[in-house]
Amino acid sequence: MTKVVLASRNEKKLAELRRILEPAVPGVEVLGLADVAPYDEPAETEPTFEGNALLKARAAVAATGLPSLADDSGICVDALNGMPGVLSARWSGPLKDNHANNVLLLGQLEDIPDERRGAAFVAAVAFVRPDGDGGLIEEVVRGEARGSVIRELRGTGGFGYDVLFVPEGYDRTTAELSVEEKDAISHRGKSLRAIAPVIAKALL
Repeated sequence: MTKVVLASRNEKKLAELRRILEPAVPGVEVLGLADVAPYDEPAETEPTFEGNALLKARAAVAATGLPSLADDSGICVDALNGMPGVLSARWSGPLKDNHANNVLLLGQLEDIPDERRGAAFVAAVAFVRPDGDGGLIEEVVRGEARGSVIRELRGTGGFGYDVLFVPEGYDRTTAELSVEEKDAISHRGKSLRAIAPVIAKALL
């Protein structure tokens, strides 16, 4: 069985990756950070989603020797000049409190009219693997899902900002969509489907 490390402890991200990757790469085993020996995870210090994803994937390869994936994602709100962006998980502080992040963002947009509440979920996924000569082969893809930020929190599915984001063409938040619906349109779903053929070609 081929093993790939996803540099995350988020069980929902792991489940999402397995759903999308396994049909494209038969026999792949996706390991999370809880499945490998502990190592010092890098701080997300880069100014872009792509840069942070690469930091995390490179660290996972260095620690495990296995081909590794990492993602960095967030919500970019038009009225906030693209913020929270790479700061999405820490928008309300270093504790990465999803509910506090959501409440803070709604408060910051309270006076913004509905027609100016456009936003995009963005995800960058990096795939890094040893090249056999002491170097690394790196691939990065980016996925986006446009939509808008509503005025209340709705839904029990998903995680992060899903409870306040309504994707284009829908009247429900991504937290109210089925798993299948979300996978089909989500920023992470798009980026994972784009990277899956690259992984298949590298590993099969």
